[in-house]
Amino acid sequence: MNRYPTVLTIAGSDSGGGAGIQADLKTIAALGAYGTSAITALTAQNTQGVRAIHPVPPAFLQEQLEAVFEDITVDAVKIGMVNTVEVARVIADMLDRFKPGFVVFDPVMVSTSGSKLIQDETVAVLWQELFPRVDLITPNLDEAEILIGGQIRTPATMKGAAIQMVEKGCRAVLLKGGHLVGSTIYDVLAQSSQEPLILESDYIESRNVHGTGCTLSSAIATYVARGNSLAESIIFAKEYIAGAIRSGADVVTGYGPGPLNHSFSPVSMQIVS
Repeated sequence: MNRYPTVLTIAGSDSGGGAGIQADLKTIAALGAYGTSAITALTAQNTQGVRAIHPVPPAFLQEQLEAVFEDITVDAVKIGMVNTVEVARVIADMLDRFKPGFVVFDPVMVSTSGSKLIQDETVAVLWQELFPRVDLITPNLDEAEILIGGQIRTPATMKGAAIQMVEKGCRAVLLKGGHLVGSTIYDVLAQSSQEPLILESDYIESRNVHGTGCTLSSAIATYVARGNSLAESIIFAKEYIAGAIRSGADVVTGYGPGPLNHSFSPVSMQIVS
C-alpha cells in the first residue's frame, strides 16, 4: 500500500497564522508531505505581538502524541514551542517510546516581537532531556545566547557557539545568523566529529519574516521525510525560505511584521510505497 511522507509538528498555536503550528502545516503541505500536529500551547497573537499564552495540560499533549504515533507512520518530527518543564518531559518520553527516525527542534524562546515564550527553569531541562534525543536543533542568535549564556555577534562567535552546543550534548546544530546586520546571512552547521560548515546566503529586504524559524525547521523535517539527507534538506529548506520571503516581501498582513509566503511554489503531494 502507498502512503504520504508524513511530518509531525509539536508546537504552539499562533492565532495570527504566521508562526507555530499554522506555519508548520502550511510549509509541510507546500513541500509535498502530509502534516500532523500536537499542540503544546495556545497563544493569542497577531503580527504586532503575543497577548497571552495558555499552556496545554501535559496529559492532553501526551494524548495528542499517542493518537498520532499509534495510528500514522511518522517519517520526521519537528518540535517548536516547549515552554514548561512538564511539556519537555512528555515529549522526551514520547520520543523514547515511539523512536521516530528524525527529529528537528527549533527551541522557540523569544517571539519576533520580543515576547518571552519559555519558563526559565525549562532551559536546563532542554539540555538534560530533549537536546540529546533530537537529531538537529535550529536556534537563532537570541536563543543560542540564552542556551550558552554568552554574546554572539559575529560569524566567528557563531562558529564557537555552535561547537560549544555540540560539545554539551547536541548531535547537530544549525545556528541561524539572520539577526546579524549585513548584506550576507551566515548560518553555521556543526556536527559531532566534523568541521563546522558556514553557509552563506543573500540578505533579502523584507519586514515580513514572522515565523521564519518555524518555517525553516518544518521545511528541513519535510525534506528529510521525503528521503533527502540532512545536508540536502538544510540547503533545500534555505532555498525555500528565500523564495517565500521574496514572494511575500510586498504583501501586507496586519499592522506589524507579516509572515513570509508559505505557498509561493507548492509541490505536489508525494506518494511513497
